[in-house]
Amino acid sequence: MDPRISIVTLGVEDLEESTAFYRDGLGWPAEETDGDIAVFETAGPTLALYPREALAEDAAVPPEGDGFRGLTLAHNVESKAAVDGALDDARAAGADIVKPAGETDWGGYSGYFADPDGFLWEVARNPDFEIDP
Repeated sequence: MDPRISIVTLGVEDLEESTAFYRDGLGWPAEETDGDIAVFETAGPTLALYPREALAEDAAVPPEGDGFRGLTLAHNVESKAAVDGALDDARAAGADIVKPAGETDWGGYSGYFADPDGFLWEVARNPDFEIDP
């Protein structure tokens, strides 16, 4: 199997609300929003939003579960100011800032926000991580 992530699909409670958060709040370009799914182009894998219960049904698993999901998504940027700006943008879009930005023990600078469904996003400046254009 090739080491590749093509699509990250988040199972969401309210597709309209989550679509508005990413499209209108964060300004991400929506490739498709047909009522059953929302798809966003990113500089990396495609991000898809799909109703949580339907996604669980598709995977043949129960939809119950909350709290920490054992998963975080990361958005790496070029500077500390860009970390602060991205967290400000997320807050303005309706995100909860769960960990304000600060210096890390690994030599970077990062903070976390939660989207409307509680998915955790780390916004980080990592001096050891090269960002592709």
